[in-house]
Amino acid sequence: MKRECLTIIGTAHVSEESVNEVKDAIYEQHPEVVAIELDRGRYTKLKKQMMGIEEDDTISVTDIIKENKVGLFVTSTLLGYFQSKIGADVDVAPGSEMIGAIEASEDLGIPIALIDREINTTLQRALNKMGFREKIKFLYGLLASVFGFDDEDEEIDIEDLKNPDNLDDLMEMFKDEAPSVHEVLVHERDAYLAGKIMQIPQDHVIAVVGAGHKPGIEKFLDNPETLPDLNELEKINDKKGIPWLKIFLALIPILFIAIFFLAYFNGINITWNIYEFVAISVGMGFIGSILSGSKIQSAIVGGVTAPLTIIHPLLAAGWFSGLTEARYRKVRQSDVQNLANIESLRDLWGNNIFRILLVVVGTNLGVSIATLVILPSQVFIPLFMKIFGG
Repeated sequence: MKRECLTIIGTAHVSEESVNEVKDAIYEQHPEVVAIELDRGRYTKLKKQMMGIEEDDTISVTDIIKENKVGLFVTSTLLGYFQSKIGADVDVAPGSEMIGAIEASEDLGIPIALIDREINTTLQRALNKMGFREKIKFLYGLLASVFGFDDEDEEIDIEDLKNPDNLDDLMEMFKDEAPSVHEVLVHERDAYLAGKIMQIPQDHVIAVVGAGHKPGIEKFLDNPETLPDLNELEKINDKKGIPWLKIFLALIPILFIAIFFLAYFNGINITWNIYEFVAISVGMGFIGSILSGSKIQSAIVGGVTAPLTIIHPLLAAGWFSGLTEARYRKVRQSDVQNLANIESLRDLWGNNIFRILLVVVGTNLGVSIATLVILPSQVFIPLFMKIFGG
């Protein structure tokens, strides 16, 4: 790829003007390659959409829970909802400019280069780099945008988002609010997209990317020595620092078991304490699940598994109640698409995705309250006092 023969088109992903701009540029310039900001998975999905191929739209919530990807799924769903909502407001489907680029390229017989990083890799790297407070702040920001309880009432002109001055302000605000997310979703992808463009062997290239990435891509292309290793940007096991929260949570069941053993070897009758432990665990797992709107069967499963999950740090009662709930609430792609039509909590309550994930969270919350508050005060601290003669 020759830098002087490269045209980068920065688009707003839900803009009709962007669709026309992309098509016009391809037809006028007739480049050797059209590079588009898509990974293989999203490209395949768009192609099937263009061909009118309907896929099995069932989503395996079971796999999501088993693979512990609830956070990843929630994040990607909210981001997808946010883009779909904007697209619905301006009557342009998300990805329309990419479809336009594909159509024009195929019409002229021009090869297409897929230059984006796999979406789940990007989201997982973002989640890995975020601290707990940053995750809460980011999630609140997404929810505020979704349900409109933020303070911003001013309507956004989609085309204004392509203005470099507006983009600079937006990116700086994003960087201040969620620096880890900005690093992965913006800076890393700028580098990845630039690196993939540089790997294209043909000279004359048109690259179609989101407007927010254009300045960063150009900066890397002008200074190629600053590009990081693309293989490093594809790794997802790069979470840094000591996971103190996980260590703390893992020590809790060890401490509980240790107190039981110490009491037993000191001749203290722990039968009633064990009964209390089981009753409180089962009760809180059941209550957490049922209050989150689960089926009675899911609540029973969440309650029954709670004692085991409390003493096993790698298990969570919410997984079991959520898996049970998923048997009764089949989730389809339409549930994701219908998120764009949600205007109230009543609409959200009717969405199976939300209901299943709420059961997972509700059950885990109930068990967490039991683990961190009720069990220590009612069972383990009294036992501890007996052991050491308090």
